Amino acid sequence: MSSNSLPKYYTQTLENGLRIVAIPMDNGSNVVSTDIFYKVGSKDEKMGKSGIAHMLEHLNFKSTKNLKAGEFDEIVKGFGGVNNASTSFDFTHYYIKSSSKNMAKSLELFAELMQNLTLKDEEFQPERDVVAEERRWRTDNNPMGYMQFRLFNNAYIYHPYHWTPIGFMNDIKNWTIEDIKDFHSTFYQPKNAIVVVAGDIDKNSVFKETEKYFKDVKNTKDIVRQSYTVEPKQDGAKRLIIKKDSAVEMLTIAFHIPNFEHKDQVALSALSELLSSGKSSLLQKVLVDEKKLVNTVYAYNVELKDPGLFLFSAVCNQGVKAKDVEKEILKIISSIKEGNISKKDIEKVKINTKADFIFSLENSSSVASILGSYFVRDNIKPLFEYEEEIEKLKKSDVINVAKKYLTKDNSTTVILKKGRKDEKEEL
Repeated sequence: MSSNSLPKYYTQTLENGLRIVAIPMDNGSNVVSTDIFYKVGSKDEKMGKSGIAHMLEHLNFKSTKNLKAGEFDEIVKGFGGVNNASTSFDFTHYYIKSSSKNMAKSLELFAELMQNLTLKDEEFQPERDVVAEERRWRTDNNPMGYMQFRLFNNAYIYHPYHWTPIGFMNDIKNWTIEDIKDFHSTFYQPKNAIVVVAGDIDKNSVFKETEKYFKDVKNTKDIVRQSYTVEPKQDGAKRLIIKKDSAVEMLTIAFHIPNFEHKDQVALSALSELLSSGKSSLLQKVLVDEKKLVNTVYAYNVELKDPGLFLFSAVCNQGVKAKDVEKEILKIISSIKEGNISKKDIEKVKINTKADFIFSLENSSSVASILGSYFVRDNIKPLFEYEEEIEKLKKSDVINVAKKYLTKDNSTTVILKKGRKDEKEEL
């Protein structure tokens, strides 16, 4: 491994296949983040059963053989800890942040969830309503959320990234408790999980305590993942206009990019930094300050286990047309492709990117989250080479990725307009 700012990690695997990663930070903080990652996300769902990975994340805090519904949260709160969870396209992540002395209790709680979750129908039914309400609030009744959901529906046709982790509303309404139980017994097994503990802790105690609570947890069945195709190369630009009750127009443009392991990811990260990080970024300068077309605009690369997307999103100012904002974004992309960025711009991006990266390694939660997200996708190498690759980055690398990926035939554009569905409009 190259020299870098990442803390040293130690790893062991139990006989049942559970991987343990210990990251001692020895910073005198007396704080530890105890995390568990499962190699399952929305991409492991079948069409018609979307959203189950996220639903299961909710149900994990209900009753187990030894805990009443809600007791997990009460215990964590009782020892001054903070817990949360998230479901992504590629994996599911749970964590408890606490004082170092409560690491063992956190591990005991996670082991209880893995092997003793009861999954009762009477707990499932009201929680389904909670998830349906979350779908309404974040997606159906949220113009930006709705636009992003429709973007993935159109950018991916063949691959299960076709839906975001919240899933389709009709699927949410039609799950059965048997669907949930089957998903849990398939994916929530030791051989499909990674425990990551980062913070003010000794590595041997991490290994000892994790083994104590997890060594007897059994794998119950073979993990059969659905087969799917990688999204084929687009054969032309896709364009969609959607109508929603929104005070302003919105726009998102996506370009297909390779997966998180690809060598171009560093240049793509630098490109997103150049475009939308901070007040002096290109999109901010042109669209917000000079032309006053938008109040929010950003660009970022979505790094996924399978090929991802480079996204532009903008919320227009009152009275501004999304088409006009689109023209300006495409002009900026053309300008970058023509080489209209200075060496100084690239040096600034390199300094800022490296500073952000180093800053993100200062607290245990962030360290566990970053390293865990690479371990759970089965390749830690790109993370450990990141700083060295940033150092080697040249202006030509950024121009080349813009030319290679930000092309019309590789694009999916979604424009959100205010309007009724029965309105007639010229294209």
